Amino acid sequence: MVLLFLAACAFPAAAGPPDSKPTLTFAQFASAAPLRLVAYGDSRFTDPSVTRGTNPRIRKWLAERVAAEHPAALLLTGDTPYTGANSNDWQVFQKETAAWREGNLLQLPTIGNHEIYGGEEQGIANYLKNFPQIAGHRYYSALLGSVEVISLDMRSAPGKASPQARWFAAQLDHLPKQVEFLLILYHIPWMADRQSQLFVNLPSKDALDLREILEARVGRLRARVVVFNGHIHNYERFERLGVEYVITGGGGAEPYPVLLRGDEDLYRDTAFPVYHYLTLDVSAHRLHAVMWKVKDPDATGLRVEAKDEFTLTAQAEGQTKAVKNRSR
Repeated sequence: MVLLFLAACAFPAAAGPPDSKPTLTFAQFASAAPLRLVAYGDSRFTDPSVTRGTNPRIRKWLAERVAAEHPAALLLTGDTPYTGANSNDWQVFQKETAAWREGNLLQLPTIGNHEIYGGEEQGIANYLKNFPQIAGHRYYSALLGSVEVISLDMRSAPGKASPQARWFAAQLDHLPKQVEFLLILYHIPWMADRQSQLFVNLPSKDALDLREILEARVGRLRARVVVFNGHIHNYERFERLGVEYVITGGGGAEPYPVLLRGDEDLYRDTAFPVYHYLTLDVSAHRLHAVMWKVKDPDATGLRVEAKDEFTLTAQAEGQTKAVKNRSR
């Protein structure tokens, strides 16, 4: 019965117009109040004795460090557990992120490929159970004052005529007027470096379909847009048509080197590995993002350093979109 209920919540009916209203509204976020968020992903929580494919020391430290940033909300880009169908992995997640609940942090996740490892039905059931604040939705929008978060499901039916794609288009066409910044979550990258294009065929067709839906409308949006992806266990950042595309997959999973960064990648540092998270501070009609990288993962005492940042200014009527970038 529980699975049937969750499935009904997760999949809007194909017939009729898609819902254009925010799925979730969090009234505690006043439109004019400063707002801090953190974005990161690809942690792969599992038994701490497992050291292949995930780094338990870094993973746990980053989870605690993220809580110490005192964000109001967390944006998680997927692959939260190592094996989504394994309830023990989710128990480790709950234990290692206890500070998130102690701090009453709103957790807004997206589904990655590891969420369905070991069996999709059980994996998704575990995912929805462990993120009760999304109320059983596999894809959803969340209104946080002047910020809206749209989380899309990489496992939903593909294609521009799919229920999710139609819903996504309707959400973009009817953004609440108060929204100055739109943050989109999807596990698979919508833009990626040349290395991923050549060797692992990223972005995928499904990701490109959703990107095209966004880009067909972005010129009409007053909100500034940032797309957060994971899957690549590194950090990459691109700007296209006024949209910032950020790959943030440095949450503790085995890091991937990016040996071939194309000219479009705004992050140029070659140091490896790139365990990291981003802080997003929204205040006075601006969004300022900073990427914080673990300086030396092998050091006795771990600490982070700022390695990339960008600022977006809310767009007034008729205003030209602008972004200030700085990579260190």
